[in-house]
Amino acid sequence: MTCYTEYHSPLGILLLAATERGLSGLYFEEHRYFKGTRDWRRDATHPHLMRTMAQLDEYFAGRRRVFDVPLDMAGTPFQGAVWNALMSLPYGSTSTYQAIAQRIANPKAIRAAGTAIGRNPVSIIVPCHRVLGVSGALSGYAGGVERKSFLLELESSSHGKQALLQGMIAG
Repeated sequence: MTCYTEYHSPLGILLLAATERGLSGLYFEEHRYFKGTRDWRRDATHPHLMRTMAQLDEYFAGRRRVFDVPLDMAGTPFQGAVWNALMSLPYGSTSTYQAIAQRIANPKAIRAAGTAIGRNPVSIIVPCHRVLGVSGALSGYAGGVERKSFLLELESSSHGKQALLQGMIAG
């Protein structure tokens, strides 16, 4: 059974979903690939959801750089390889779609890697926002380019709270 709750973030409302095995989704309100909660049960006390919310609080306050919530992400083996590569990107760093394809030993699969990145069901925690176009352009984020920019600014700031206080995005 998938359980869900809403989390009020500086970027707006996030929908968090979890199974008994771990966090299975973290979606923005108008996330491009979100399929809905029809078969899910609302439960803000689910242990994985509570842990995720606590860690998101720390992240947005600039006190957390690595998430350690268990994940239960459904995807193909290729998508799993791409998502694992994303999780190895350090806080505050960026990469390119091409570099991710190379990292998974499939350097010609740049477009496929981009598609897998775009289908990441656990935004922020699996940091797809850290991937840029080859020219350094902000592109292709299911939560929108403004949110991607905010997350990169939050991570590049030595004082995470400062980005929030400057009101980069009203949530």
